[in-house]
Amino acid sequence: MKKTTLLLLCGALVTPVLATTPKATKSGEVFYVYSDKGAQGNHFIPSGWMGDYGDLRIEDGNTIDPADGKTSIKWTYSGAAKQGANWAGCFWQNPANNWGDKLGGYDLTGYKRLTFWAKGQKGGESIAEFKVGGITGEHGDTDSQSIGPVELTKEWKKYTIDLADKNLSKIVGGFAWSASRDNNPDGFVIFLDEIRFEK
Repeated sequence: MKKTTLLLLCGALVTPVLATTPKATKSGEVFYVYSDKGAQGNHFIPSGWMGDYGDLRIEDGNTIDPADGKTSIKWTYSGAAKQGANWAGCFWQNPANNWGDKLGGYDLTGYKRLTFWAKGQKGGESIAEFKVGGITGEHGDTDSQSIGPVELTKEWKKYTIDLADKNLSKIVGGFAWSASRDNNPDGFVIFLDEIRFEK
């Protein structure tokens, strides 16, 4: 599947590219992909738009009923297949647009899981996969793990990706989701919040 990227900083801080992979030590028991819009603790950027990227819209500062904090992420998927891929999704990357061709990422050794909260606007939205890692290339991820398919509900629900046996010594793709048009012919609106690695 052809990957196409679109740079959206979404208020997150871009970590300078370093010669070595920084170890996630300062954040203690949790290491955030996303907590709130513009939070300094956000470590990855939703820049890796995939598939029918023209079908996607993001609002990373949605203030209506977040799972926690002040904001959540609202994704709108039209299902129009503007690029003809019949699927769409997004990777949160470090640095932005890193498909394994750039230095970056974090050493997340010691973290055992990634947790996040998700819901759909109507309920029944089908997400093919939620994922950590899996970006290949010279500077890609050292491992990957996923869950799915997942059918979302109208209420916030917490999900967990088990990483206990994974090599997290370099993670550039902190989180991803993907969904197919076949399972969502009319598109959908989904919400994500509190995406974080935990020990």
